[in-house]
Amino acid sequence: MNIALWIVAGALAVGYIAGGIIKLTWTHERYAARLHWPEDFTPGTVKFMGVIEIAGGLGLVLPGLLGIAPVLVPIAASGMALYMAGAATERIRRLEYRELLGDLLFLTGLIFVAWGRFALIPLG
Repeated sequence: MNIALWIVAGALAVGYIAGGIIKLTWTHERYAARLHWPEDFTPGTVKFMGVIEIAGGLGLVLPGLLGIAPVLVPIAASGMALYMAGAATERIRRLEYRELLGDLLFLTGLIFVAWGRFALIPLG
């Protein structure tokens, strides 16, 4: 189970860090042209989402790898689960049901990591 938790947390971390870097480096216009949901948000809000994703992605793995405050791993997973619940709500509002499946997959993985690291196999 520990290996599964590390794999899921690592995969989620890679996804969030990559997504956050894209949100921070691409212009709002370029990002909104590829995905239409950013049209509902200001450029600053999208950049802030990128910061949240990078911080959350790092929080899913770094505390456990470094052994410094490993309790932050399930806290980061819980926080990112709330973030993804907001993303899923936005998908439902925009009637983007195909894209909602990806958000729900991330949400499920985050709940698994939070539950696993809080209750099953805590780090440290």
